[in-house]
Amino acid sequence: MEPKHAKVLTPAKFRHLLRVTAATSRFPERDTLILLLGVTCGMRVTEIARLEVHHVLSKSGTKKEEVSLPGAITKGCRPRCVFLSHAKTVEALDRYIEWRYYRGHGAALDRREYRGLMPRTKLIVTQKGGAFELSVKRRIDFAGQVVEYLAADSLQSYVTGLYRAAGLGAGYSSHTGRRTFASRLMANGHSLETVQILLGHAHLDHVSPYLDVSAKEQRAAVAEIDLGG
Repeated sequence: MEPKHAKVLTPAKFRHLLRVTAATSRFPERDTLILLLGVTCGMRVTEIARLEVHHVLSKSGTKKEEVSLPGAITKGCRPRCVFLSHAKTVEALDRYIEWRYYRGHGAALDRREYRGLMPRTKLIVTQKGGAFELSVKRRIDFAGQVVEYLAADSLQSYVTGLYRAAGLGAGYSSHTGRRTFASRLMANGHSLETVQILLGHAHLDHVSPYLDVSAKEQRAAVAEIDLGG
């Protein structure tokens, strides 16, 4: 099962996380993008590990603002769209593609197609230029059936390590980005239905573990109920 109670980042803590990652990571271009794909796109770490170059770039090299995740790489085997529309994520993607090309990881001779990257390679690669390892796991689905799925345990551990390096220890994990994404959407006034669609959940009750509403916000919500007159 996915972690349900990973802590949510405040905007200040996320800025701190990005600053520390940029200053201390051996691969800041890649690691910054990984963090942003979680917080601004709501992607699971295993989805990030399985994303391919052609999913985010057209043949001409244009970034796809609306990225179609095939069911083959999502946890619930349900295709969904994520949106590369946040300015910081777009900037990080451009910077990472250049960094990766000049490191020669999955690079082609012709830069006119896919910005010089081989389209069927994983977008996020290890320091050696390969894919992050996936392991087969089993879980009980909502129908009570045992299902197998793939998990990028090594990347999950790595991302949790980025949080620890920034002093964000207990409660922060690779799932924090996805929970933060959902929490910020709700804080900005978007509906549960919107959050459900963007997270890729089949039912609204699957969204509730992602909600992180403070006691202060709950009190304010009740106090502001309009009864008319």
